[in-house]
Amino acid sequence: MKKSEKEWQKQLSQEQYNITRKSGTERAGSNPLNEEYRTGEYFCICCSSKLFSSDAKYNSGSGWPSFFAPINNKAVSEHKDRSLFQRRTEIRCTKCNAHLGHVFNDGPDPTGLRYCINGTALEFKAK
Repeated sequence: MKKSEKEWQKQLSQEQYNITRKSGTERAGSNPLNEEYRTGEYFCICCSSKLFSSDAKYNSGSGWPSFFAPINNKAVSEHKDRSLFQRRTEIRCTKCNAHLGHVFNDGPDPTGLRYCINGTALEFKAK
């Protein structure tokens, strides 16, 4: 069942709602998950879908949590983003369509990708 905007606003904080439902972006370096390096998994703050593993996390120096791959090829979906006069690839949660961040072609091996994700859109669970 698809949630209404009012239901999302009730469930999420103002910042979570702005980022995940309105495609906002948190300030670089502002989220503690950027510095989180314990073993664990990262879940969508909206629907609790498993999105990323700590095994794929690395320090990109961008100021946002960065991963070289999602947990599996069905966890996130890619969408063209032409906002801010740029051409980028937006990443969304496949299950609930929450905006997570963007993916870039400047990441490390083995994928060469950098999934640059708003920490506010994630929940970390340590193993």
